[in-house]
Amino acid sequence: MAGVTTSCSIQPFKQPISLSAFQSKLSHLHLDLPNSSISRGCRITCRYGGGGGGGGYSRQGDSRRPKPPADEDPALDISSIRSSTVRLIDEEQNMVGVVSKTAAIQMAKDAELDLVILSPVADPPVVRMMDYNRYKYEQQRKKRDEQRKSSVHRVDQKELKMGYNIDVHDYTVRLKAAQKFLKDGDKVKLIVNLKGRENEFKNNAIELIRRFRDDVGELAIEESKNFRDRNMTLVLIPNKAILQQKETPKKKEKSTGTEVSVTASVSP
Repeated sequence: MAGVTTSCSIQPFKQPISLSAFQSKLSHLHLDLPNSSISRGCRITCRYGGGGGGGGYSRQGDSRRPKPPADEDPALDISSIRSSTVRLIDEEQNMVGVVSKTAAIQMAKDAELDLVILSPVADPPVVRMMDYNRYKYEQQRKKRDEQRKSSVHRVDQKELKMGYNIDVHDYTVRLKAAQKFLKDGDKVKLIVNLKGRENEFKNNAIELIRRFRDDVGELAIEESKNFRDRNMTLVLIPNKAILQQKETPKKKEKSTGTEVSVTASVSP
């Protein structure tokens, strides 16, 4: 623990006391006292907390341990290459050839570029001159673009549950929800769960699922279905051809409206 120094005051003594007697009673304290007897109103300084720790020690960790620099990158640590020669590639990705490590460092320095290790285990190691910060930025941008594209093409599956004896209003709500999901490009999984004696009405549940499929219409294509288990399911996927046909006329209508408005404004 860290050593802490504190001070305490002693009230004036009613009777004189010898130094040896006082020190025997307070042997655990480090006394900073004059050679003679203690005078009234003296101050005693004590140090507690035990040995050894310096002021730089912290409970969360020893701050005296050196920390590696945050921007350290193994690809730029040319000192890790033990070989005296390297295979150099220039900024335009042209093969320069095998040169000494010192020459490669100097060439990168003259071009004001970074010398980046591409293959440290090759014989000799392969290095390339480039603007490393720009290279990393482009790699991160490509990664973001790929993630964005994957998220656009990703198809989510929406689940809709119904009972075999669902009323008209609830059925209509689920049908509209399914149509919206399909237009948004998502799958729709319809689930009709039969519990206990409801299994006797299995035919009613099958008719309900088929009716739902027909009511969804050409927006969807049937991907799979299961009428064997108590949880009967129907999976529908968007019919992209139909959705694209419905989007095209809207674009044409907008363009036609724009042309008419422009013509009307120009005419006298």
